[in-house]
Parts: sequence; structure tokens; C-alpha cells
Amino acid sequence: MLTTPLKPHLSEQSEVILAHRYYLRDTNHNLIEDAQGLFWRVASAIAKIDAECYGALPVEVDLLTNDFYNMLSTCEFLPNSPTLMNAGTDQGTLSACFVLPLEDSMEAIMQAASHSAMVQKFGGGTGFALSKIRPKGSSIDTTHGKACGPIEVLKTLSRVSSMITQGGKRDGANMAVMSVYHPDIQEFIMCKTTEGDIHNFNISVAVDSNFMKLVQTDATYPLVAPHNNEVVAWESARHIFSMIIENAWRNGEPGMVFLDRINSDNKVIKEFGDIIATNPCGEQPLLSNESCNLGSINLSKFYVEGASTDWREKVDWKRLTQVINLATHFLDNVIDANKYAVIDIEVMTKATRKIGLGIMGFADLLTQLQVPYNSDNAQVIGSSLMEYIRAATDIASLNLGGKRGPFPAWTQSSYAPHESYRNACRLTVAPTGTISMIAGCASGIEPLFALAWKKQNILEGKTLYYVNPYFKGVAQQEGFYSEELMEALSHGASLQNLPNIPQWVKEVYITAPEISSEEHVQMQAAFQTWVDSGISKTVNLAHEATIEDVFIAYLNAWESGCKGITIYRSGSRTQEVLVNGHQDLDPSCDCDAPVLIRESGCMSCKNCGWSACEVS
Repeated sequence: MLTTPLKPHLSEQSEVILAHRYYLRDTNHNLIEDAQGLFWRVASAIAKIDAECYGALPVEVDLLTNDFYNMLSTCEFLPNSPTLMNAGTDQGTLSACFVLPLEDSMEAIMQAASHSAMVQKFGGGTGFALSKIRPKGSSIDTTHGKACGPIEVLKTLSRVSSMITQGGKRDGANMAVMSVYHPDIQEFIMCKTTEGDIHNFNISVAVDSNFMKLVQTDATYPLVAPHNNEVVAWESARHIFSMIIENAWRNGEPGMVFLDRINSDNKVIKEFGDIIATNPCGEQPLLSNESCNLGSINLSKFYVEGASTDWREKVDWKRLTQVINLATHFLDNVIDANKYAVIDIEVMTKATRKIGLGIMGFADLLTQLQVPYNSDNAQVIGSSLMEYIRAATDIASLNLGGKRGPFPAWTQSSYAPHESYRNACRLTVAPTGTISMIAGCASGIEPLFALAWKKQNILEGKTLYYVNPYFKGVAQQEGFYSEELMEALSHGASLQNLPNIPQWVKEVYITAPEISSEEHVQMQAAFQTWVDSGISKTVNLAHEATIEDVFIAYLNAWESGCKGITIYRSGSRTQEVLVNGHQDLDPSCDCDAPVLIRESGCMSCKNCGWSACEVS
């Protein structure tokens, strides 16, 4: 029996974001939904799959709807934005992540462009591998002409994406990946040197351990044309690596993905091919025509007060396990509730049934525990939490597999007989750019990005200060809270340089730019051990960071077992997305006072919820 749903208690900021992008509207653009209606719409649309596809009784669906609603309305778990926007509406996709095939023919390229347009129209983000496209200037037998090369193909896909606003609500989001062994790799590395070029694509270079070892020994390696497997040149591995590093230092791109490490976790049989591309923010490696729906558990919701000095006694493990079970069930149902823009995507997605359960609010949990983000203890906590979530999610997927059957491609996979999972992959740490704003928590596994920021209230002529609630509570408790302090922090002042602040507060409330590249990478690696897909994390560096700092970060990412890396050096772009403070420059959002941040490869506004590439 359905119970009266509890009313969600959301912040003013969350309500602004939901009203701006998520609540349903009538034909006159008037709001016809509130938070309670949104969460109930999503919960009921996903729960009814149990009856439609798996024979559940009405009373079972009612109970599941209540459970889903309670989990969503408390923001203990939120699915990716397309599910929040589209579930129960018969419009758009519910998945965020797609990888589309891109083969070396005009027909295949045009099909990729067409399918990309449909996916983005429905609300998804797309990834492509350029690695199979023949090099620029290569002969084309059928026309006796010369190939335009993969960078021109990339520009064509970018122009197609520019025509699309995802689901009518946001800009197109894309990822382009190219193998470091491709003859046009230097042109690819340099293709976004001019700011604004190919603006709707992130780019990453695909490497393997062989290449990284050659970098260390300063050896040469072959560049191989993909259409005929001919070696066309030999190149210095260190020179190419240096180009990657210098460009990343200059403007944050390209990132890097370690494909051999990614494919070591690819349990699906080789008849589907290797994974050679990822979704737009890099956390979800996928086979061609696969999609994946994501969702994140808000760890800050599972903190419980206690006198013990053992952090394990300050986590509500029982409720966390319940939410993991519900979230796994929820995400598996999304696969069946989904509407697919392309039939090939539906077939492949239902064959592997990949889901991406992840986390957000990790930095908030650390502040509640009074543990500095850049400490060894924080890495232990992160690894231990993810190990537990991995084990609980695997059990949840096994239980679903026992009831519903394993994913259809399981019989052809390399999983052992007792590993009859419902989902080929189960864990992903997404950037959670907008859904973390709705939940009022830190994004993904990122550290705190700012302690305070400000918003101009045009109508009332007031400046309103938004402060991290945990920091505000501590500041008031310790007696150093003041409007002057909040104003200084909102203008970018570092807590580390301010007087009269207890040292332990400075250590616990350290922000992303104040954390070293090694510490960023070490935290990513601590989580990656237990994540079968990937992790979206940006190594945010201060403006003063050197090329050597970036070199060390990329090398450390490979050595420590990460599957990819992205860095961003503050101030390295003219169209800077700020951590805090108010700026007059507004790239795309339409609110009165943009408060812009850059995290995990995404640009977003904390005021209205606009985002440029975040698809979770």
C-alpha cells in the first residue's frame, strides 16, 4: 500500500536548480511539478518495471515505489540527470553515457554523426574513438583522393553536436579518444590549443603500459596507420608524452586513458572487441554502442554522531547497505524503462546491462569525521568505503542475477560460474556536477572546491553569502565566524593564510587547489582499486603549478593503477570557470549572477544548475 510521501527538505539553491532544469512544465512553460512530484514521478516510473518485466504483484510495486521515493527524496541516492528529467514522461533517454562506433568509411562516419545527434537530442553524452580513421593524406582507393584525417572527422562531429541542445536543456557533451600509436597523434594533441576550438569535445590520448615504459627509457615507438597496419614513422615516446603534458598544463587537455588497464576489467568476450573509448567525462569506458546509466550515493547522509575515535563506528552501515541494494535494483530497472534513440544501442546495452553506481559527498563525510582530505587516513577511509560498496553491490547484482538471470552476454564472458552477475559492470564514480548541487554535497570523490561563495540578489539589492554548512557550523562553534571572513573566502582568499583560525580547522577544510597533484592522484588510486569501471576526477592545480607538476601527476596516475587522468591548472584559460566569487563573464548560463566552477571535466553554475559537459 502506498504511504503519504514525506516532503523533501531541500536548500534554496537546490530548488532553483530543480525549477530551472528538472521540474515539468506545461505548454505555456508554467511549472506543474515540485520536488515531491519529481521524486514520486521517478520512483513510480522505475518501480513499475518490476511488474511490467518481472511479474511483481501490485503490492510489491507499491512498497518498492515507497522505498525508491524515500531514497531519492532524502538525497541518499540520486540517479544521473537524464533519469531525473525524463523518467515517467515518455520523452528522452534515461542514460547519461554512450560510446558510438566510428569506422574508417564515409558511410560509417555519417552514421556516427547521425546516431550522435539522436543520442544527444534524447539527452545523452557520447564518446568516440578516432583511432580507426586513416591518417590525413592517405590514399582512398574508391575515389583516388586523399583522406581528410581524423581531426577533420572530429570537427564534423563537433559541428553536428553544436546543433543539438541535450534534451532541450543543455549543450552537447562528447569525448574523443585517439591511440598514441596513430600517425596523426601530434595533430590530435594540439587540436584544442586555440581556446574555443572544438569546444563541445573533451579529448584524451589512449596509451598503454608499453608506451609509458618507453617514456621512462626515452625510447622510440612506431606510428601505425590503422587502415593497413603499416608503420609510417618512428617517434620519441618522451617527445609525445611531453607534448601531452605541456598542452595539459597550458589548458587542461588532453587527458589520458590507460586502455590496457581498462580492458583488464573488461569481462565481456572479445567478439565484442576491446574498449577503446569512454563517455564524455572519462569515468565510463564502454564498448561500441553500449550505454550506461549512472547514480550516486551521498555518503554525507550516512554519518552518525558518536564518541568513538574509530571512524567505522560513525557510519550507518545498515542503512548504507539498504541503499546500495535499492540503488542497484533501481539502476537495473532503468535499463528496461529506458527509451533508446538507436536500436543497436538498445541491443548492446541489454546484452551487457552495465550500471554505474558511484558516490558523492565523500569530502563532506571527511569533514564530519574531522579527517583532512590530503591525509593517509582519508585514503584508508576512501578505500575501505569503496571496498565495502563494491562487495555489497556485487552481492546485490548476484541476487538480481539469481532472480532475473545474469546479463545475456554472461555465458560468453570470462566470469566464473559462481559470478552470475546481473550487470557486466557495476561501479563508476561520476562527476555528479549537478546532482551533487541538488543533494547539497561535494561532487564525486573531489575535495571541497570552495568554503564560501556569493550571489547577488538583483531584486533586493543584497549580496547573499553561501557557505559550506559544515564549515559554517564549525566557525560558529569555534567563535571565528564573521561576515568579513565569509566575504574574504568568497573572493578567493585561502583559509590557510588567514589568522585566528584553529590549525585543525585549516587542515580539515583544505580545498582542491591547496592539495598537491600527488595527493589528488593517490586519492583517485585508493578508490580505483575497487571500481570496475572508471573514475571522473580532476587534479586541480594552482596557477603556479609547473609543467613538472603535471608530468609527475600523469606518471603517478599510471604507476598507481588509475585508469585515466585529467588535470586543470587554475587560470590556464581565458574563459575561466571560477572556484568562487562573482564574475561578470557568463559563458552560457542564463541566470542573474553566475557562480561558476570547474570539477571533473565539467563546467557548471551553482546558481542555476547550468552545465556545459556534465551528464550525470
